[in-house]
Amino acid sequence: MATAHKLKVTLRSVKPPIWRRIEVASDVTLAGLSDLLEGAMGWMGGHLHAFEAGGITYERPDPYEGPLRRAKDENEHRLGDVLAEVGTKMRWDYDFGDGWQHNVVVEAIEPLVPSVEYPRCVTGRRACPPEDCGGPWGFQELLEAIADPAHPRHEELTEWLPIDYDPEKFDPHEATDDMRAPRPFANDVW
Repeated sequence: MATAHKLKVTLRSVKPPIWRRIEVASDVTLAGLSDLLEGAMGWMGGHLHAFEAGGITYERPDPYEGPLRRAKDENEHRLGDVLAEVGTKMRWDYDFGDGWQHNVVVEAIEPLVPSVEYPRCVTGRRACPPEDCGGPWGFQELLEAIADPAHPRHEELTEWLPIDYDPEKFDPHEATDDMRAPRPFANDVW
């Protein structure tokens, strides 16, 4: 029987929390799941990423490692096999330079509902940090600067942000659309 995983994805080291609750087919590969997580969270893609579950690392294959490869190929492993039970979890790292780490927890595994289009984002909280803002610490400084017109970097960082950026805004319908769309920078790995 085909199933769906209900996952809660929470960005680590950010207060107040930024999180998403998503539903995806259990047979998605971890490579495919990474694209879905990028879309749900609001990341643009293009940065390296990796999963860690049960002490095992899964990532995009590196052709230069050959037989010395320590990580498993994310294209060869499916979500339902790696996280086979409710309550299991993994870490998903995105953009090694900025160091964004996410907790991914299985909240439920249920039969696919024929009337539901997967993947989808059911709910969440707060906007994703802007790409390349310096990780959790840079994001915290960014939030402080844009909230305080007297901050020495207020003008610089306000101009750098997308025009409509609101750190409190989140729309699950937009996140669902982003999960279903190609990642804007998927082929431009930085």
